[in-house]
Amino acid sequence: MATFLYRLGRFSFRKRHFVALFWVALLALAGAGAAGAPAAGNSSFSIPGTEAQKAFDLLDERFPGASADGATARVVFKAPDGQKMTDPGNKAAVQDTVDELSGGTEVAQVTDPYQGGGVSQDGTIAYSSVTYKVPGMELEESSREALKAAAEDARDSGLTVEIGGDALQAIPETGSAEIIGIGIAAVVLVITLGSLLAAGLPLLTAIVGVGIGVATITALASTLDLGSTTSILASMIGLAVGIDYALFVVSRYRAELAEGREREEAAGRAVGTAGSAVVFAGLTVVIALVGLSVVNIPMLTKMGIAAAGTVAVAVLIALTLIPAVLGYAGRRVRPAGEKSKLLGGGRAKDKADRPNMGTRWASFVVRRPLAVLLLGIVGLGAAAVPAGSLELGLPDDGSQPTSTTQRRAYDLLSDGFGPGFNGPLVVVVDAQGSDDPQAVFQQAGDEIKALDNVVNVAPAAPNEAGDTATIAVIPDAKPSSVATEDLVHDIRAVGADIKDGTGAEVLVTGATAMNIDVSQKLNDALVPYLVLVVGLAFLLLIVVFRSILVPLKAALGFLLSVLAALGAVVAVYQWGWLSGLMGVEETGPIMSMMPIFMVGVVFGLAMDYEVFLVTRIREAHVHGEKPSQAVVTGFRYSARVVTAAAVIMIAVFSGFIGSSDSMVKMIGFGLAIAVLFDAFVVRMAIVPAVLALLGAKAWWLPKWLDRALPNVDVEGESLAAHDSAAGKDDEDKELVRA
Repeated sequence: MATFLYRLGRFSFRKRHFVALFWVALLALAGAGAAGAPAAGNSSFSIPGTEAQKAFDLLDERFPGASADGATARVVFKAPDGQKMTDPGNKAAVQDTVDELSGGTEVAQVTDPYQGGGVSQDGTIAYSSVTYKVPGMELEESSREALKAAAEDARDSGLTVEIGGDALQAIPETGSAEIIGIGIAAVVLVITLGSLLAAGLPLLTAIVGVGIGVATITALASTLDLGSTTSILASMIGLAVGIDYALFVVSRYRAELAEGREREEAAGRAVGTAGSAVVFAGLTVVIALVGLSVVNIPMLTKMGIAAAGTVAVAVLIALTLIPAVLGYAGRRVRPAGEKSKLLGGGRAKDKADRPNMGTRWASFVVRRPLAVLLLGIVGLGAAAVPAGSLELGLPDDGSQPTSTTQRRAYDLLSDGFGPGFNGPLVVVVDAQGSDDPQAVFQQAGDEIKALDNVVNVAPAAPNEAGDTATIAVIPDAKPSSVATEDLVHDIRAVGADIKDGTGAEVLVTGATAMNIDVSQKLNDALVPYLVLVVGLAFLLLIVVFRSILVPLKAALGFLLSVLAALGAVVAVYQWGWLSGLMGVEETGPIMSMMPIFMVGVVFGLAMDYEVFLVTRIREAHVHGEKPSQAVVTGFRYSARVVTAAAVIMIAVFSGFIGSSDSMVKMIGFGLAIAVLFDAFVVRMAIVPAVLALLGAKAWWLPKWLDRALPNVDVEGESLAAHDSAAGKDDEDKELVRA
């Protein structure tokens, strides 16, 4: 592989006009597709194989035209102090609002609070439910504006009016913090590479890669039902790995220049060595992201594949566009150790022979490996303690900032009708095979009423055929509570008994039941996902490092860092530690997708640092150095770059903490803290300590396995042979001339 990538690097350097034109054309093509595509909305959410989804599909089949998947809104009214919603003036204002909303072309139904039991017992709060004919992502902007205008008209009459539901769900915004993250990345690149131009190359190429990836996602969003969150997560991961991969290639290029090689040769060798590590590091990230499809939640699968595609683009850009741009830069990109005049280059080096920070740190670790190892494990173990209290759920309007109308509507409904009113359960009774469907409907309603934690059970509402009915159940507790989850299981147990006695099927659905089912599905999939992803990556790393213990150590170190990161997420977003600093307005359960998504993404990124750091160590060991000295040598050449890459990734991920979307905010924090733990504790401390303790045994591989494995040559040994052959040819030519 090293030889192929070496040739690719030299080709890209020589044919830089062609390579640059290709990527610019690809960016323009993707941009044109995105410009002409419909705007991305919120991806439709389905969870195949769950009871909630089965009931939802049954509603679509048995209640045609009921817009079961249509957008919904709850317009909540509160009377001024000292008044009631039943006062004539307030009642007239509400009636005007209902009439105004009913005129919308996309509106399927609007309920009258005074006819449908939509007024609270104390008479101060009322609500009207609006159901639309189309899903939220397909709702026209004119319908949203009409909803807002109707609420504003009601406010003019003196009422407090707020709107909940998914009809007003906005596309997430990442805020200015993302730009700050990129700014920090730029500063780190300048410090690391010693040149403004060299620092600009990784940023430029990463932005091109993310632009192509996000524009492609935007162009296909409507066709493939990709939500707006998909492009945000793809840009988050693509930007971070794009900068890192480019940084590794540029750094290696400067190191090759420092050894006296010509620029085209240096570009070829940089792609042949660092590029090999980029390929395998990128492959681990892609495996982890594509592996999310094993969960069988379409939205999560699409997010993973879209992000994996952006990572693949980042790898290809690092292998081709980076050497091409280095060809354009020429002598303005200086050899390693040299800085531009603007940054202090050309001054006398009084400390030229002093070991760098990476060398000093590695020397310290190999002298005291056991102490460093124990300290790292204990520290991560302490950070992981809160993960034992992990509670999972999916965000609803109750997790929105208090400044939003959705959150204020949620709070008003909780005050007027109880906390469970925001998470009604929909029980679907399929009595098609029953002799007396009406009796079954009555039995189901009566048995559900007798359960604990039930506030209200509405009368059964049968369809036209009379063989299927829906029963609305209002729990006593809020949607994300353990009590509500227990109630869902209790209703399903009642349904099983009814099925045994009558043959009728009782199913529970609704947003709350969907959240419970998806959390369970994610929990069930976590172990198989770990086995698949870690197993495949373990095999891949055996091929890369030609060792059993080094990949095993890499996997165990990852588990430590991801558990510690989950502990930090629980401490901030569930317990409320540092919540003000992180902009967390409402603590609560951790998003259900968070553990499995973090496992996938963090594993891929953790293997990035493992590959870049340990390949340098193995390279030194292969070339004859003793194990402890190889660790020091590896850190001398790679610690600075890996540290810079980690800081950049942390900065980019941290930028998404400023997002308006609670899911994106939580993922940004989780990934940033995970990279912090993995890069600076696991890879920079635990890895060298373990390698120092194992010594030569770290590189042990059974002879039969050594013969069976392909030689991928990440260290570039074939390039060394290429140098020897080139040198011999030069000697032969000299002899001929003589």
